[in-house]
Amino acid sequence: MPLSLKKQVYGQCILPTMTYGCQTWSLTKIVGNKLKVAQRATERKILGIKIKDEIPCKNIQQTHIKDVVLFAERQKWNWAGHLARMSDNRWTKRATEWQPRIGK
Repeated sequence: MPLSLKKQVYGQCILPTMTYGCQTWSLTKIVGNKLKVAQRATERKILGIKIKDEIPCKNIQQTHIKDVVLFAERQKWNWAGHLARMSDNRWTKRATEWQPRIGK
């Protein structure tokens, strides 16, 4: 299968599957690192490289596919904009703006 087709499959199937529901995640460094590791493993698979080959990550990133962490951050911003534009009284907007009671 040509590399261009593999990149297209990654962008249309794998990336959205990896980041499903990322709008509600807390994107910490640990989560970001896990996503990067999964992306590098996928890139190795696309290129047919094994871990035993000991090729540095910088050389593996020649596929120029979308960065999964940047994609997840972009999805979070898109969701925040969607919530900000909501004008009705939906539970998603209410849960975002909820303030806990103070006191007993």
